[in-house]
Amino acid sequence: MVEFLVSKLHDVRFMTMLLAAIAASATVYTLVMPLFAGEGLSKRMKAVASERERIRQRERERLHKNEKVSLRQTPKQLVSKVVEDFNLTKWLAQEAARDKLIMAGYRGQAPYITFLFARLVTPIVLFVGSLLYVFVIAHMDKPVPIKIGICIGAAYLGLQAPMLFLKNAISKRQLSIKRAFPDALDLLLICIESGMSVEMAFRKVATEIVGQSIALSEEFTLTTAELSYLQDRKVAYENLARRTGLDGVKSVCLALQQAERYGTPLGQSLRVMAQENRDMRMTEAEKKAAALPPKLTVPMILFFLPVLFVVILGPTGIKITEMQ
Repeated sequence: MVEFLVSKLHDVRFMTMLLAAIAASATVYTLVMPLFAGEGLSKRMKAVASERERIRQRERERLHKNEKVSLRQTPKQLVSKVVEDFNLTKWLAQEAARDKLIMAGYRGQAPYITFLFARLVTPIVLFVGSLLYVFVIAHMDKPVPIKIGICIGAAYLGLQAPMLFLKNAISKRQLSIKRAFPDALDLLLICIESGMSVEMAFRKVATEIVGQSIALSEEFTLTTAELSYLQDRKVAYENLARRTGLDGVKSVCLALQQAERYGTPLGQSLRVMAQENRDMRMTEAEKKAAALPPKLTVPMILFFLPVLFVVILGPTGIKITEMQ
């Protein structure tokens, strides 16, 4: 059985057919799933409501039993034990990684411990897997230094894989916030000009903007909580700018700090910054549209032009061969 699987893995025709089938299935799945997808937000809110009710019932039962309740998320015992035994907080810890975890939406100690555990385990797994594949399964006809280099490269890829995952999560979250931020500023401006306080305005905008960006709604909710209990409101605005990592959000937080400190009018500043963020969003869209023709050049040369030549010259070639 193992020999059969190994032979199939080395069969170029079989692997080509398998990859083509996977690509076709993925294409069909991508085209069909939006037709069957319902309202994601309503389902998510129902799930959150049911989960909240379940947790509330469970915590009430614990309180009746006089058990100690902890609302802080804790990592799994095995992961935490491995991190503590190998002292990974000293060897693999990075303050930049902790900030990036916050920017990606992973807060608390548990995601940080899990991240350190992944940075330890992933290189080992990929290194062992590459060793088995290169020396046992594939039987590559390469010198030993090249095989060892492949294994080391796989281990390095495993070391960088958690950071790549984190950067991808940050980019997706920032894109969601960036798209909804101008509309959120307009709502914030309307709320403030109607006479609401900053805390109430943030809370109202967090409730209304959840349909466009859950990440932005979450950040505004956290900012509302920090404005309520922090002694220095400046810290709440700085935390919002640090959690998002966007220049537009930083400028808005700076304007809010100046309004708190010097009493400057906030409405005009928010109106101008909302327009600036909207212009920035349009500029990025124009850049992507302008960069599209050069990106399409290579696919057109590789895929469209050969087919076009076959369609145009194919009948002529067939007639020439028939005449001969």
